[in-house]
Amino acid sequence: MGVVKDPEVARRIARAVVSDIALYHAKKVEEGIANDNLFDLLRDEIEEGRSYYMSRVDPQVTETSNFFNRALVDLLVKPAGRIPSKAW
Repeated sequence: MGVVKDPEVARRIARAVVSDIALYHAKKVEEGIANDNLFDLLRDEIEEGRSYYMSRVDPQVTETSNFFNRALVDLLVKPAGRIPSKAW
């Protein structure tokens, strides 16, 4: 496994990592959205995922993109819009 320099591949890695977080921690996602503490509740999982992403992607790509954070919003927050929350 080498370091990824292609931005499209980096975007896919970010989405795959965040998809795994959403899949394996679905209850925490629901609880975090409902209680408006999603990022606090998933802090360890997100940091582990971010560390993996950073280890796989070339620093030039990570410095000029926001793929991991966008994946967090697209795959953790947006799909949870159906969950009642103080955040909405």
